[in-house]
Amino acid sequence: MRKTDTVSWERVVIFDFGSQYTQLIARRIRENKVFAEIVPYNTPIEAIDRKHLIGIILSGGPATVLREDSPKIGKEVFALGLPVLGICYGMQLMAYLLGGRLTSSITREYGRARFRIKRSSSLFEGVPDSSIVWMSHGDSVETVPDGFVVTGETDTLPVASFEEPERLLFGLQFHPEVAHTEFGSRIIENFLVRICHAKQDYTPESFVERTVDRIREEVGDRKLIMAVSGGVDSTVAAVLIHKAIGERLVPLFVDNGLLREGEATDVLDTFRSTLSIPVKFIDASDRFLTNLSGICDPEEKRKVIGRTFIEVFEEVASSIPGVCCLGQGTLYPDLIESVSFRGPSATIKSHHNVGGLPERMKLKLVEPLRELFKDEVRAVGRSLGIPRAVLMRHPFPGPGLAVRIIGEVTKDRLDILRKVDNIFIQALKDDGLYDEVWQAFAVLLPVCSVGVMGDKRSYGNSVVLRAVVSQDGMTADWAHLPYDFLAMVSGKIINSVKEVNRVVYDISSKPPSTIEWE
Repeated sequence: MRKTDTVSWERVVIFDFGSQYTQLIARRIRENKVFAEIVPYNTPIEAIDRKHLIGIILSGGPATVLREDSPKIGKEVFALGLPVLGICYGMQLMAYLLGGRLTSSITREYGRARFRIKRSSSLFEGVPDSSIVWMSHGDSVETVPDGFVVTGETDTLPVASFEEPERLLFGLQFHPEVAHTEFGSRIIENFLVRICHAKQDYTPESFVERTVDRIREEVGDRKLIMAVSGGVDSTVAAVLIHKAIGERLVPLFVDNGLLREGEATDVLDTFRSTLSIPVKFIDASDRFLTNLSGICDPEEKRKVIGRTFIEVFEEVASSIPGVCCLGQGTLYPDLIESVSFRGPSATIKSHHNVGGLPERMKLKLVEPLRELFKDEVRAVGRSLGIPRAVLMRHPFPGPGLAVRIIGEVTKDRLDILRKVDNIFIQALKDDGLYDEVWQAFAVLLPVCSVGVMGDKRSYGNSVVLRAVVSQDGMTADWAHLPYDFLAMVSGKIINSVKEVNRVVYDISSKPPSTIEWE
């Protein structure tokens, strides 16, 4: 198990059994100013630093507890003297391990249910006797273990919650972490404050203070080299590192030729003038475009871009004496989507800044944001005094426009996409819609279509406009932009970019789609 970088905070450990909602549990805990750490379900108890541990949560999961090969933990987790909350699969597993009896259902119960409190509990303080909760389970608890009492039921489930108050063991068959559970946030708060007695000291200010101290300890009196893109993640990470080690930070801005219109100038001005951080500019656009020539597969594009970054960094780092570390703005969702970080998680796509780079470069990796979600990064940025215009920029992928061009990346196709993207983003800003969406961009398709322009037949490019609303990028819904706005943008693009004669709008959500097309 990788020890968390923030062990000095009180924290709750979440044993992950593969639930789609595990990240939501962590987010809800952090919203209560308590640090939450997710670990794979098979993490040995002795591998967990218990010095600042105040509680344990067993997540839900898709498996059936009664199967021999289902994920399980040892009973010793219940003998630590710490509060334990089992959610859905976690509740069933708790019952099973402690001597209760489960029953299997032929079909899963999925969706809203009316939950009724049968017995007063500190877990349900301030929760009405009857409320709506969100169910997602197949098995259920038929008989509770010795010493446990049933605290809640639904119309179809006689044991919807239970507890053993003396041992501080609690179980919920529903998901309190999802918005569909009416008083789920209150239940989680009760577990943290009334049962775990959390101090609630996990704040942006405390994160900055402790992270700066840790960076100073890691880097010492040597130098750290870091790529900055102007995006929220790398900017906040760079400001944190600069606060810790000052001029020993060597920030590099690499123009890979895959940037949006005017981006290089804007980023350099932000760092040099607004943030007072000197940035070294490197124009490597020709190298990136040459290496991408003829490549259409999206994963191969990402790998080529990652390798090219390595080449550029190796060359620059070797020319700077005293460099020991590489800084990156990696976030928690990057880790989750790139690698099987938490056990039963699937790799969705490669991120150019996750994995492989430190080994090649022989530099110690410093990732001050790797345990944070995007909204937490913005909160940290606000506490650092970073301007709102920088913090509220929409996310931009590390591979840049290369993954927004479906097919081969060429200079001509990049020029077309830059123009289209700039029109779309500027229109969102002009109409006051930019801050209403999480992310917006254009995609250039490898599809041409017939059109009529100026009374003549045209055969031009097709582009997709994409805008989504989200909290952290882990899930997202397509943004319901006004029809008249979309009509205006479509007309402006077709009239201004002669190579384009068709504009479409993406109305798919994540999941099942991803936000980016590649």
